[in-house]
Amino acid sequence: MNRKERVIAAIQKKPVDRVPASFSLHFPADIQKGQAAVDAHISFLNETGCDILKIMNENLVPPIGEMNGPEDWDQVPAHTKSSPFIQEQLELTKRTLEAAKENVFSLATIHGICASTIHPIEPRYGYVPVREMLCEHLRANPAPVLAAMARIADVLCELVRESAALGVDGIYYAALGAEHHFFTDEEFATWIEPYDLRILKAAKEAGLYNFLHICKENLNVQRYANYGELVDVVNWGVYETDFSLDEGRKLFPNATIMGGLANRSGVLVDGSHEEIRDAVRKIIKDFGTTGFILGADCTLPTEIPYDRIKAAVEAVV
Repeated sequence: MNRKERVIAAIQKKPVDRVPASFSLHFPADIQKGQAAVDAHISFLNETGCDILKIMNENLVPPIGEMNGPEDWDQVPAHTKSSPFIQEQLELTKRTLEAAKENVFSLATIHGICASTIHPIEPRYGYVPVREMLCEHLRANPAPVLAAMARIADVLCELVRESAALGVDGIYYAALGAEHHFFTDEEFATWIEPYDLRILKAAKEAGLYNFLHICKENLNVQRYANYGELVDVVNWGVYETDFSLDEGRKLFPNATIMGGLANRSGVLVDGSHEEIRDAVRKIIKDFGTTGFILGADCTLPTEIPYDRIKAAVEAVV
């Protein structure tokens, strides 16, 4: 099997010659754009041996002005596929796909509706304050906030469709909002889930595979139970959330599960190469080879040596 065939077989829960592996990280700021970013993706792919080319997305919804109340969400414009941040991401996708070998399975990174909604104000106020602000504004006066979210969802759907036209195999949808300490279950179902599902549906309609990544810690993973029909692969913070691979398989019985290793601590970051290989072999022995992709809870540290990732990838052989 080549790498693309291996990943598709895993998604379809068919026999594989070995468990596919997928890891990613945010590249240093000075190589996140242009040809340097293309080269960084290809070097990572070649030096680690991963089966999946995950095209990172540092082209975020652009900043807006001060946010003094819910009505200020009217500042969020109706972006289109012609907007510079979308065009820059599509250009990166195009050039990276051209530089990659054809037998690699490719994913376009799509920041979910919750993350994409806070991106325009995060540079001004910081991450936790904008998470809290979004909750407060939705509770105080949801209409203008939801209207802004709808506009953002529109352009994310365009990004999905344009990425499909360039030839990616799927999207890596980074979903946010299931933490217990921000939204309630009811708020999530009312304000976040409909937009998530809309974007995932757009990807399905474009013929793509959907990889659902559930971000952060202290999660109620059950909030994503309704996403099952639209997702092919699910990944979450097994160690951050204390929600095991087996529990995920029960919650998403039709999906392939991706993960197994912690991303910011533990054996992949701190162990020897032999300890990494032993950990991977144990994960596969315990969880099996069907419907499984080896990965981590989330992105790895930017500075992690690639030979550590390669040790994990080679251990599945």
